[in-house]
Amino acid sequence: MKEINELNLPDDVRYTDDHEWARLEGDKVCIGLDDYAQDQLGDIVFVELPQTGDTFKKGEEFATVESVKAVCECYLPVSGEIIAVNTTVSSN
Repeated sequence: MKEINELNLPDDVRYTDDHEWARLEGDKVCIGLDDYAQDQLGDIVFVELPQTGDTFKKGEEFATVESVKAVCECYLPVSGEIIAVNTTVSSN
């Protein structure tokens, strides 16, 4: 487990209480799971991601991350349509 000073917590993103982050990039928002949550989950064995074109309201579950320790539901911090998905996450 990382020490607090070892976590990657950039200043240019907004964080939710559930450990998701959001970064405004022009007229789009990039979303992810913060370093603390990733560290606490440990080795990730499965990720279920949304499909391009899916739409969600703020607070809705949009992804699931399964690790050797736990299953974590991810909740969208803003309403919107999924326009791209990091498929590298699923394959690695």
